[in-house]
Amino acid sequence: MAEYGPRTPEERYGPALEKARAEIASRDPVVMASWAGVRYEPAGEGSGYFEIPFLNESYRVSYPEAEIRDSKGLEPPIPTRLILLHYLFFASGVPLADRWIAFRELPGGMGYDAAFQQRANRRLAQAFGRRLEAFEKAARALGGIRLDVGDAAFAFNVLPRVRMAVVLYRGDEEFKPSANVIYDGAAGRYLPTEDLAVLGDILASMLTRLAGS
Repeated sequence: MAEYGPRTPEERYGPALEKARAEIASRDPVVMASWAGVRYEPAGEGSGYFEIPFLNESYRVSYPEAEIRDSKGLEPPIPTRLILLHYLFFASGVPLADRWIAFRELPGGMGYDAAFQQRANRRLAQAFGRRLEAFEKAARALGGIRLDVGDAAFAFNVLPRVRMAVVLYRGDEEFKPSANVIYDGAAGRYLPTEDLAVLGDILASMLTRLAGS
């Protein structure tokens, strides 16, 4: 009988990555760049590359191969590659909504909400609910913009047209600290909800890592 161990990220996400690459190759790169709000640099004979800022890094995505490298020439983890390719493919070109919504308000968000609460909101509350100064330092290191809500809150331009924010409440003798990751209302027009859930996880991971949590 064959033995099955834990699957590698390549085994788990490889088919999705190949599908995303094929989708990118099937589209006009100039249109994708315009709708996603990113730069496209032609390189001749139907090839070129996109420059996509993602949090505190910039990535180059080749066209039509859809190979991705960071500013050091390294290939990012598969979840990051999928998000960048999906962003190019799904970008609709609509402007930011300039209103915040909870994760559960995204299309199909209720189905992912329990996992999202654990991987993003509760994790951030545990890390920063009683360490607001550490949260502020980490948020500023990630390019966060202060918001006047909660006990501490910062907005992040995660992708050119995907904006997220983290709102913290320190709690008191009666209520535990809490955190809420929220999204600009247009986020669902740029990425599938499953990818937006992964972004919540990535944002929480980066903030806690920057704070040494």
